[in-house]
Amino acid sequence: MVQVSKAPSATWRNPVWSTAQKSCVGTALGNGKLWFTIGKGIVTEVFYPRIDIPQIRDLGFIIADGQGFWQELKTLPEPHLELDDPHIPLPVIRHHHERFDFTLKICTDPERDVLLLDFRLAGDAALRPYLLCSARLGEDAENNRGWVGDWEGRPVLWAEQGPFGLALACRNVDGYPALERCSVGEVGSSDLWQDFHQNGRMQWDYQEAGPGEVALASRLPRQGTLALGLGTSKEAAATNAWSSLAEGFQSCATNYRTGWDAWHQRHPTPRHFARKLPAAANALYVRSATVLKVHEDRTFPGALVASLSIPWGEASASRGGYHLVWSRDLVESAGALVALGAMTEARQVLTYLISTQQADGHWLQNQWLGGKPFWQGVQLDETGFPVLLASLLRQYKALNDVAVTDMITRALHFIVHEGPVTGQDRWEEDGGVNPFTLAVAIAALVEGADFLGGKASDCALMLADYWNARLEEWTFVQGTDLAERFQVPGYYVRITPADVLVQDGAKNEWVLIKNRAHDPHLPACEQVANDFLQLVRYGLRRADDPHIVASVKVMDGVLKTDTPSGPVWHRYNGDGYGEHADGSPFDGTGIGRGWPLLVGERGHYALAAGEDALPYINAMVAMTGKGGLLPEQVWDAAAIPEKGLFPGHPSGSAMPLVWAHGEFVKLCHSAVQGAPIDRPANTWKRYQGKVPKIGYRLWRLRQRPRQLLAGQELRVLLQAPFTLHWGINGWQSVQDTDSEDWGLGHVVLLPVQKLSAGDSVQFTIHWRTSGDWQGEDFHIDIIGGAA
Repeated sequence: MVQVSKAPSATWRNPVWSTAQKSCVGTALGNGKLWFTIGKGIVTEVFYPRIDIPQIRDLGFIIADGQGFWQELKTLPEPHLELDDPHIPLPVIRHHHERFDFTLKICTDPERDVLLLDFRLAGDAALRPYLLCSARLGEDAENNRGWVGDWEGRPVLWAEQGPFGLALACRNVDGYPALERCSVGEVGSSDLWQDFHQNGRMQWDYQEAGPGEVALASRLPRQGTLALGLGTSKEAAATNAWSSLAEGFQSCATNYRTGWDAWHQRHPTPRHFARKLPAAANALYVRSATVLKVHEDRTFPGALVASLSIPWGEASASRGGYHLVWSRDLVESAGALVALGAMTEARQVLTYLISTQQADGHWLQNQWLGGKPFWQGVQLDETGFPVLLASLLRQYKALNDVAVTDMITRALHFIVHEGPVTGQDRWEEDGGVNPFTLAVAIAALVEGADFLGGKASDCALMLADYWNARLEEWTFVQGTDLAERFQVPGYYVRITPADVLVQDGAKNEWVLIKNRAHDPHLPACEQVANDFLQLVRYGLRRADDPHIVASVKVMDGVLKTDTPSGPVWHRYNGDGYGEHADGSPFDGTGIGRGWPLLVGERGHYALAAGEDALPYINAMVAMTGKGGLLPEQVWDAAAIPEKGLFPGHPSGSAMPLVWAHGEFVKLCHSAVQGAPIDRPANTWKRYQGKVPKIGYRLWRLRQRPRQLLAGQELRVLLQAPFTLHWGINGWQSVQDTDSEDWGLGHVVLLPVQKLSAGDSVQFTIHWRTSGDWQGEDFHIDIIGGAA
């Protein structure tokens, strides 16, 4: 056999990722900065030195006899995965084939940036394991280089790209170097899988590969320990890899276990949970606590990514996946950390959010950990959530010395002047007025007001009360076909266009449903979501409010699917974010599937309504994958066994979804204490589920009421200092009134309470700073009855 130095380059590249269906995610709680994921019984993405930078696509094995038989492990049926201690992400994976058993133990070195894999092949003596690792250093699939090398007399497989280096080394049971035959190639053309596919055995011995997406391969002994080292160079990676191998797998695993034991001892499961929740729920509670901690970064304490996965990764070339930070997911997870008693971690979330707040007060739609934007949308709830976290920590007397006033002031200023309209809803799709977003914004105004005091507090509370009182006007519809179908007066809609603030008929406008091959052209009044449940959770409406009860009936009728695991809810009717009907991956279009996260939200409503939350807890438990992790979505149609899709079980979307695990933790606490664990205290105290009674109408440039109820005060709220030039009944009795600085905006209180039905008010605006006039005249009619 002739040895060729350079591997042939790939002529066609499709740099997708690994499965999103993870069965385990882990990291050591030490000095190391490395995270691993497990999917289909092998190592999938490994992240280093931050939790948002994947460095490989996968690391798997082929078992072969050199005579034509070969079997790739990840194509076998789902292996058995177990944890010796359910608290600790230290997996043991057992693959079974009629000719062999292959056992894999995995941990990260707590002191070094090294992943260790202890392996053992049993069965047919003619068989050997072969390593196959697809390097994707720096998340780059075009510029990696790979080599077969030698480090201080020991064989090593190397890769480099930019500032990152990777080294693979192996020792046998006696501690000697054990990479027996090595090759590198490019994925799809000259990698080990192609070698076996074409030749039935390992024939190629390429010494160099790339630039491209490189694959590293080696024949291994039947038993040994493999080290994947990462560093700032391939030599640094090799040094750490051999240091870990010299220490040995068992020693590193013991230290790994000690770190996790110590963390869980500081955050034990409440004693009464064992009596009040089933054993399976207690097990998922512990696992959820672990998942939350695993997803925390160390370079940027307090930054938790949404998931260590790329949804439908095997069909996705996404650079970001879910290993990004969303402030919404982050605060939802931080609420669970507070429930766990992990106050240090929750405070770190808050300080991280403070440091990444934008100059105008909002947060990016999502971002890399260092604060660089990924997507560019603006979601109003993501500005409200950090304020709620600050208030929650103070409620638990855990805010300590964190300086929050500047953050809250800027956040509330943004909410005041951008709301109640959001550029995108919480599902990152449509803009308008959304009940969930509005609930978060109102609660943030109330909670934030308590920090600010003075006129800024008055401004925040004025707006919160006003928006709360207008919720039904903006987001509730009546007399529709859906209302008739479910025999209810009406229901809250998913979202209404921004026009709802200024003109009648906006609820009948068409709202685009994205992620669909063909938009169904549904008007706002025919789109239903469960977002209104947040009104109850945060105390803006009672669970038995007729508007809520009617909406729940429609929501359950339209969005609920019963599965063998229990009921599950969809995000909204017509959703396209999910697999296609044939089970093929979401590719920009698809059919929305059920979300276990929404089961938790529905359980919180059931609790508020005086019902038992346990059925919803049990349903979430039943919807976990084989490793006990909660997915983003579950399959909700007839089974497609050849694609691993079964009703009530995880689909190909992200798993685990950290937000879902956080929701489960919170639901367990809420169920035991009888009220939502994350309910904003000041908001509940102020409203207690009742619509506030207000004696004024608010006028703003983006929100222009044309009528005023006789006896009401007219309040004008604008962003900059102004003078209101105004008169009554056709510009009679003209006056000028200067605005007053209320901290978050400039306000004029117009004393028109004594005007009667049939009167009118006229005004225009003079901007004091610039000296300009608005250039428009505005007219408001005084009426009797409801305004």
